[in-house]
Amino acid sequence: MNWQQTVSDYGAAWQEADRSKRLEILARCFAEDGTYVDPMARVQGRSNLCDHIGEVKQSTGGRLELTSKASGHNDVAHFTWRLVGPDGNVVVAGHDFAHLDSDGKIALLAGFFGDPEPLS
Repeated sequence: MNWQQTVSDYGAAWQEADRSKRLEILARCFAEDGTYVDPMARVQGRSNLCDHIGEVKQSTGGRLELTSKASGHNDVAHFTWRLVGPDGNVVVAGHDFAHLDSDGKIALLAGFFGDPEPLS
């Protein structure tokens, strides 16, 4: 599986403002019936993820930037990202874990904001 290309395409979808172009990008990397979850959302399906990305872009005015290459094994990948606001400040950063299907598309993406708290 080409982890780097799948994650690169996913990141590009978060950069794209045009809905139809964003959906075309997602068709390359996200399963039609895939699931996206993060601390604030649960989205089922590629088209709904496309709309969710548009809503996040509109509500924050920011842009998502990948901050790492994908690290993967078996059918699981991990990468980091940050959401940068219009003023250039980081709004939130996090980690995503993706399970890829047999076609190499994201079937489940679980996003986490920030780093886990250290043990006391």
